[in-house]
Amino acid sequence: MAQQSIGPAQLVLTASVARRYYLDGRSKLDIAEEFGVSRFKVARLLENARATGLVHVEIRHPGDLDVDLSDQLRGALGLRHAIVVDTLDEDPVQLRDQIGRAGGELLSEIVTSDDVLGLGWARSLIAMRDSMTSLQPCPVVQLTGALSRPDVDGSSIELVRDVARLGGGEPYFFYAPMIVPDATTAAVLRSQPEVARSLDKAALVTKAVVGLGSWDPPYSTVWDAISAAERTDLHERGVRADVSGILLDADGEPVRASLADRLIGIDADRLRRIPEVIALAYAAEKADAVRIAVRGGYVTSLVTHTRLAQAILAGH
Repeated sequence: MAQQSIGPAQLVLTASVARRYYLDGRSKLDIAEEFGVSRFKVARLLENARATGLVHVEIRHPGDLDVDLSDQLRGALGLRHAIVVDTLDEDPVQLRDQIGRAGGELLSEIVTSDDVLGLGWARSLIAMRDSMTSLQPCPVVQLTGALSRPDVDGSSIELVRDVARLGGGEPYFFYAPMIVPDATTAAVLRSQPEVARSLDKAALVTKAVVGLGSWDPPYSTVWDAISAAERTDLHERGVRADVSGILLDADGEPVRASLADRLIGIDADRLRRIPEVIALAYAAEKADAVRIAVRGGYVTSLVTHTRLAQAILAGH
């Protein structure tokens, strides 16, 4: 062992200095005075204690987050925040609950009263709402119309209302579906006062939370809401991911399609201008979709889980 090359007196001195510094919390100057050496000597002894293995520093997180994998993911994708829930669970309901809880904790930590918070719609965002216990008072804005699903207890309207109520901020919401039958109907709905008010407020959003869907293979609530023929057509047009209904190709560029004209919600340019967009994503099959959304500039932060984080890094 490396320690054996150190004489006994030096070993005792090194161990004593390390104990004072790491366990007792003493300053290097105080330790230097106690042992009659310079503080530079103390610094060298501490460095040697680390190098020889006499002192082993371990950073541990007491919760359910993988801090090492989170840091790797943040660095690899250039994200502002990357939160990886440490779980090998593959049950979608359990994953949504865990990721939703982590997303809610992140919002409680980073949202201030100076922010305007925008919320898309996804099952993971409903799970986030259900777990949140605190939020700074700030306006909360609905970014997309509602998608009704039998397996979800809550629409985009209720999501915005409930999160705003938690912090005491003003909610901006509207009654409209996300997808309508034709572009004319969509244009009429967008001109309605409450819809226009919310979509105009979206220009002031500073932090947003969105869901993220994959089209290859399909893991998307938008995919679920359209016909099989339209799914096939959009796939042939190059759609590989969607963020709050915004259809993206493999390069992260918006795909022009008739569906885009029938959507009620924030548009691609406006979403891309939001300073921080947090995606809640689960299922390892969404690895490409995550990379696409980040590449296109639509996602700046990510809350996910072990297997998806590993899949993203493996293909990066």
